[in-house]
Amino acid sequence: MPKDWEAAYKNGETPWDKGYASPPLAEYLTRAGVEGRVLVPGCGAGHDVRLLAGAGAEVLGLDIAPAALSQANAFAKAGNEAYLLGDFLNLPVGLHDGFDFVFEHTCLCALDPELRPAYVRSVVDALKPGGHLLAVFFNKVSNYSGGGPPHPIALSEIDDLFAEHFAFIERCVPQQTYPERPVGSEQLCLLQYPG
Repeated sequence: MPKDWEAAYKNGETPWDKGYASPPLAEYLTRAGVEGRVLVPGCGAGHDVRLLAGAGAEVLGLDIAPAALSQANAFAKAGNEAYLLGDFLNLPVGLHDGFDFVFEHTCLCALDPELRPAYVRSVVDALKPGGHLLAVFFNKVSNYSGGGPPHPIALSEIDDLFAEHFAFIERCVPQQTYPERPVGSEQLCLLQYPG
């Protein structure tokens, strides 16, 4: 049964929300930029959206839960950001071929693994030719027993999922992480969609 994301946000059952942006994203932004129009699927309370907007990007946060977007909109704007209610796996009209970057941190691992090919299709649909996917993938989830979310993704599965449509530009193990995520449990990947 799919997770009820709206109920999770309404009830404050959001252990993935640490109250601040992704440390691997912050680390990446110290050495490289993310420019143009950026989509953040599954944006939740918008911490990553605000970090990217504060760094100069035009950012759209997309989430399926109205309560998540209410939380996001309660924060002061950091730059050029906006939020939209919608299902990334059924990409809303007007979002196709519109983004220079998609930033991924908690969306893919939150989906049931059988939905991962649909997720890849949505990333392809959202990006302009030559656009990039900047992703922080969970490759190790502590005490994972097959339940979830989150669901880890093996490095080999990342290759299998994305290689058909993307060229891998960069891969590294982020050294800055949330305290509950030991160094080595995440992989940062920059991929380019040739179009």
